[in-house]
Amino acid sequence: MDQLTLRVERDLDSGWYVASWDAPLGGGITTQGENLRDLQDNVRDAVRCHFEPEQMPREIRLHFVDDPVLDPA
Repeated sequence: MDQLTLRVERDLDSGWYVASWDAPLGGGITTQGENLRDLQDNVRDAVRCHFEPEQMPREIRLHFVDDPVLDPA
């Protein structure tokens, strides 16, 4: 697989980012992070757990449903 794209949405209740991908034959990946750095780390971990090394995508793309707003601090 060349590229894996996860859909990213903001959970309205917690404010955390939630990333998900639905596998073509069922199942998939869902993970979350309190901020963008945590989300990136958790996505990488989830992808490593889901795929065998020889099936690992070369790129992981995050598709944000809404544009994120970052705190400048």
